[in-house]
Amino acid sequence: MKMFRTTASILLGIILSTAVMAQVKEAPTRDKIADKYKWDLSDFFKSDSLWQVEFDALKARIPDMLKYQGKLAESAGILAECLALNDTLNMRAHRLYAYSALKFDEDQREAKYQGMRKQAYGLYAQVNQVSAFIEPEILTIPDTTLKAFLASDPKLAIYKFYLDDIIRRKAHIKSPEVEEVLALAAPVTDCPQNIFNMIDNADIKYPNIIDENGQEIELTRGRAAQIMESPNRELRRRTSQAINDVYHKYKNSLAGALSASVDCDIFYTKARGYNSCLERALDGDNIPPEVFYNLIKAANNNLAPLHKYMALRKKVLAVDTLFGFDLGVPLVPEYKMEFTYEEAQKFMLEGLKPLGPQYIKDVQTVLNSRWIDVYETQGKESGGYTWGSYMVHPVMLLNFNGTLSEVFTLAHEMGHVMHNYYTYRNEPYIYAGHSRFTAEVASTCNEAIMIKYALAHAKDKNEKLYLLNYYIDQIIGTFYTQVWFAEYELKIHETVEKGGALSTDSLRQFYRQIYQKYYGPDIYIPPDRDLGGLRIDHFYKMYYVYQYATSYAASQMLSKKIMEGDKKAVKAYNEFIKTGSSAYPVDILKKAGVDMTTTEPFDNTIKIFSQLVDEYERLLMKK
Repeated sequence: MKMFRTTASILLGIILSTAVMAQVKEAPTRDKIADKYKWDLSDFFKSDSLWQVEFDALKARIPDMLKYQGKLAESAGILAECLALNDTLNMRAHRLYAYSALKFDEDQREAKYQGMRKQAYGLYAQVNQVSAFIEPEILTIPDTTLKAFLASDPKLAIYKFYLDDIIRRKAHIKSPEVEEVLALAAPVTDCPQNIFNMIDNADIKYPNIIDENGQEIELTRGRAAQIMESPNRELRRRTSQAINDVYHKYKNSLAGALSASVDCDIFYTKARGYNSCLERALDGDNIPPEVFYNLIKAANNNLAPLHKYMALRKKVLAVDTLFGFDLGVPLVPEYKMEFTYEEAQKFMLEGLKPLGPQYIKDVQTVLNSRWIDVYETQGKESGGYTWGSYMVHPVMLLNFNGTLSEVFTLAHEMGHVMHNYYTYRNEPYIYAGHSRFTAEVASTCNEAIMIKYALAHAKDKNEKLYLLNYYIDQIIGTFYTQVWFAEYELKIHETVEKGGALSTDSLRQFYRQIYQKYYGPDIYIPPDRDLGGLRIDHFYKMYYVYQYATSYAASQMLSKKIMEGDKKAVKAYNEFIKTGSSAYPVDILKKAGVDMTTTEPFDNTIKIFSQLVDEYERLLMKK
């Protein structure tokens, strides 16, 4: 079982957002950051040398799996032993990989950890390769025999859902030989994403620019995000142009990587006998297709509120032409909210109180345990994410810059941390991961509770306008934007599936057309500003992004009940965050109180957005 790290919805390619520029000449090196603001990975391994000891020990253990090959039908005991060994090997491999990848993300220029991460991933692939016989062999066991095995051996009981799911996916599980080849292909088919990451994080360097005070500064992703809320439009324009010029130099390489990634998706789709990449993506979690199509349909049928907001933004900013670099600046530019990291923690702890005292107590444990890497440093992975290991605990990466957005990123990632923290304690390893469909619910629910708390405690009109602006942009970024990203994914995959080919020009054209449709006639996209589709790493995780939108819609409904003080809703939510993948995600959410097979969650989110835009307009125009 692979556990995927999750990222906050950071949309630098679309709306570079939040607060005013800190006057720092260059990003600090890691040694300049106090230890209390850096994660401590010694719980994973005390040293790199001990990592190597475990690597060698696990490598020696991998052949033990082969003694079960061809014997799974012989007895319940043999099957149980094989599955337990598979869990152990994967658990240990994941710990090795997590440590090396986390160390690499501290400074991606460090060749040592580039090598260790590659080694660990290769070992992970070996584990998958040697265990590739398991599912095909299970499928040869008659159903009556398998049921008898489950009834006779208590050690197999935890695997019932897993075994039932294998039977459900029977048509798409291939022979042991084919499964072995597919496992061997993983390091190769991951190359497009690796190439993208190396270009985006290691090769691309933003230029220095002159800020509004005439000071030359090193431009970074974090600082670019800060600048995009500056009232200085010329600075925003120059910053946006500088970043765009850098990506233009790599546009063909980036397009080639994305096109190759789509080809890899189609390779696995055909190899497993699916009719489309979307069908394969949904089938893994048994998601009904109408969930995906209802989402896109709901957004397309309700673009008017989004277009209204763009028109309002253009009017208030008093500009003849609305550009992408105008979308992050607050419409009340004289007001801003800035936080120290300690203030952000306090704000979050107050806002999340509706989730109950135990939740808050456990959040404080995380904050006090050096599980968080806080500040941006040279070479560090951008954005924010939560990751970890079942054998250890989750950890969080931030690039905290003092803005309101980063406070919400802290809350978002804390949702992931607590989801993992509770699941690791309550689920066996086989179910300790989260479906992508449910993984973003806990994080966006935290954000939804936080923004409602912040609005309820706004001190004056300007603060309320600022927060409404943030909430509106949050829904645009996490709902509308993710839906049109999903529509873009559908377009590029269907193009190839129907016999077409992708090119730099077609990828840009598709992106431009969908971007324009969603944002409406008041946004102008210059001829050279349609590279966003080449700059988003989530497109390398097939049909990942739509789940941000579905999760956000679910969290809006859950948070409403929680904020209303519904004790049953709070209890159901706390049970939800203890659940991994021991049931299908649609069923898990239904138990928590949200039916994702209906349009209600999407309609509710769009209704909230429309009401927010109307309230924002009324308050903004109020004398």
